[in-house]
Amino acid sequence: MRTVYSEDHRLHDGKHELLEGQFMKAHEMPRRAEIVIDRVRATKLGEVLKPQDFGLEPILKVHDRGLVDFLSVAWRDWAATGRTFDALPHVWPVPGLGRRLSDSIDGRLGYYAIDAGTPIMAGTWSAVRASANTALTAQKLVATGERAAFALCRPPGHHAGSDFYGGYCFLNNAGIAAQAFRDQGAKRVAILDVDYHHGNGTQQMFYERDDVLTISLHADPKQEFPYFIGYADEMGAGAGEGYHMNLPLPWGTDWRRYAEALDVALKRIEQYGAEALVISLGLDTFEHDPISRFKLAEGDYHRLGERIAWADLPTLFVMEGGYAVEALGVNTVNVLMGFEQR
Repeated sequence: MRTVYSEDHRLHDGKHELLEGQFMKAHEMPRRAEIVIDRVRATKLGEVLKPQDFGLEPILKVHDRGLVDFLSVAWRDWAATGRTFDALPHVWPVPGLGRRLSDSIDGRLGYYAIDAGTPIMAGTWSAVRASANTALTAQKLVATGERAAFALCRPPGHHAGSDFYGGYCFLNNAGIAAQAFRDQGAKRVAILDVDYHHGNGTQQMFYERDDVLTISLHADPKQEFPYFIGYADEMGAGAGEGYHMNLPLPWGTDWRRYAEALDVALKRIEQYGAEALVISLGLDTFEHDPISRFKLAEGDYHRLGERIAWADLPTLFVMEGGYAVEALGVNTVNVLMGFEQR
């Protein structure tokens, strides 16, 4: 399996995030991607490629122009105020307050961001563009005949919606890639999100469409971020009714319980008749992840890869979360090797 990876991810290196009322060192750090690529190379998983540049057109197929334009100038406008530290919002529109786009950089941050945990700095836009191009380059490999490819994206993407960012995510790499499959002739595409956190951005992006089936296995939003979305009764709307599935799971979920939900998801993908499969590959389901509360062990990730291979579809793996950094390389490659060996 070939991997696509860009060194430009290092340009995004947040100093702090606001989490549970405290400012702390950002969990989403360059070391995450570096330890994964080191493991990919050490295990000789396959050739490592640099991404091609696809421009903004495939991004704008799923993202609002306003969000994309904002992300491209956010640091410039923040720095113009004399601030040299990372940009984070401090006020958000809520029901009754209104939602108008302000001229102020602070107002625009709150307009587009869903949290205060996703800092913007000088190199963020370059890293974000490289991450989207990483997904698109790996998608091209699969679309032109390879059984599978791995897009080692950083920053991740599944919390980014058509017109918002947050949860460490700016552009929805998996969503951009799924749309690329559609534009290149696949009639039906499935996105399976196995990250610990609900793929709220992916759900929002495709919620009223029937040509992209979206399924998310995640911690119950009654207990966990993103809290306001990700419930089992959210099944799509309009043309998309019946084409979204949430499988929320309680804190403490182990492989046995997780595998049962995974089998439900894979059965639905088979029924759907997908022609391509995009995996939002989050590894924060790991038992030692510092911000998550599932109990999957190292060996379970090999089993996860094997089960995904059962779908017998052209498959694109897109890197999402995972914050037990020193174990992240082993766990990620275990999934990919489990898939390859079946």
